Amino acid sequence: MHSNSKHQRRLALQVAIAVGLGSLAASAFSAPVESKDHQVWRELLHSNPAPRVGCFHATYPSTTWVKDECRRMPQRAVTPPRISSHVLAAMVGGKGDIVGDGDDYSIGVNGTMSQTIGSFPVVAGVTSEASVGVPAFGGGGILGPNEYTLQINTQFSQQSPLCTNVPYCYGWQQFIYSPDYEVQGSAAVFMQYWLLNYTYSQANCPDGWWSDGGYDCYTNSAYYMPAPDVPITQLGSETMSAATQAGGNDTATFTVGNTAYSITSPDSMLGLASWWNQSEFNIVGNAGGSEAVFNAGSFLMTKVAVKATSTAKPQCLANAGTTGETNNLNLGPCAAYSAPMPFIRFTQKN
Repeated sequence: MHSNSKHQRRLALQVAIAVGLGSLAASAFSAPVESKDHQVWRELLHSNPAPRVGCFHATYPSTTWVKDECRRMPQRAVTPPRISSHVLAAMVGGKGDIVGDGDDYSIGVNGTMSQTIGSFPVVAGVTSEASVGVPAFGGGGILGPNEYTLQINTQFSQQSPLCTNVPYCYGWQQFIYSPDYEVQGSAAVFMQYWLLNYTYSQANCPDGWWSDGGYDCYTNSAYYMPAPDVPITQLGSETMSAATQAGGNDTATFTVGNTAYSITSPDSMLGLASWWNQSEFNIVGNAGGSEAVFNAGSFLMTKVAVKATSTAKPQCLANAGTTGETNNLNLGPCAAYSAPMPFIRFTQKN
């Protein structure tokens, strides 16, 4: 995937809405009606990741993770994330944007977070979507109708152990659901890791990492968990989560309908648990800097909840997204809430 650049900036449209948008209870404006038991099942699975490395699934009403067959992940060379050159230019005194200049909200917490859960509790007017190439990124990506990604993205951080004593190096981690990523007709749930600007001062990428052709190094989780391609009209039934545990595993989990799909990998890749304090969740284009183009009249409410060392009210961080993929929606206002689980909520529409 791509990190953000100024090319992706979207004009935030300030929409006057009540904070209590729960009043939008009409079925036309809601995600599919979900029973209380099903909601509890879904929340339990996202809050209790699989206990060991591998691929897993669970089927309602069971909350037991069942070992599944993983698929080997391809190491695709992608266009360099444009933010890395901007970060580098800023660090050495040149012109350019700085970290977090993407036009999206991120949730920020004091201390660190161990989990992010993203969902769309309100979806209205969405009848179609297509991923289209963006010229600034070479027009790449997985393009066409019902091509999109759900992404949970960390902030850029120089605190990753692999960036120790490496000038201008930033660690960055993504948790991704991507239709048709490797096999047509099947989606992939996986993690992608970046060391931005690593080879600006180092001769080569670390062992097991690949150069993107510029200064950046990347690798994917060794495997991915297969999941179904879900049409955009079912967006309201999709939930994505990311979790990390110091000395344990990083986990990406995707739920839709009565099934949960999950993959875990060692946290040693970037040491995320020690520095994760900002998180972006959204629906955007399917790889390659592409854009998810929704039909006119689309409306989404986006909720991003976290489990953190503090249950204090989090921050709505504007212009703090880190992915380079985009959508054609306009951002509305963002509101933050505290206990029982800190979260932010914002709208998107066109």
